[in-house]
Amino acid sequence: MLHRVTVPTLFPPPTYSHASVVEAGTRLAFLAGSVPLDADGKIVGAGDPVRQAEQVIANLCEQLRAIGSDLGHVAYTDVYVVTSEPAVLSQVWDVVEASGLSTGPHSSTLLGVACLGYTGQLVEITATAVVPEPGTQA
Repeated sequence: MLHRVTVPTLFPPPTYSHASVVEAGTRLAFLAGSVPLDADGKIVGAGDPVRQAEQVIANLCEQLRAIGSDLGHVAYTDVYVVTSEPAVLSQVWDVVEASGLSTGPHSSTLLGVACLGYTGQLVEITATAVVPEPGTQA
């Protein structure tokens, strides 16, 4: 079971929760970073962090589907963006918010970084998700 917590004594987060608590006995998946590559290994959206974020979310959905989960079961993400500009971080977060990840809302950290693993890569998202038993909801 997944419980999302917003702490009433802290400043309310805009579209994420302060904590996600998973009860013992629940299956968890720790996903490798989702990157903006197509099926042929080519960068999608060169120079465009918003387009890359959309591809990253699409790839994250595929990762989740492969393990029997979905965006609604994501407990935590780290969102990495190659930028030092808060406006660019906000643009990428808008994609995350529109994706359904914030429906929970899940717990997340949004970071501006200097470099990511692939040449031209501007966005990456790592995730931890609950994997519900078939026929149940977490």
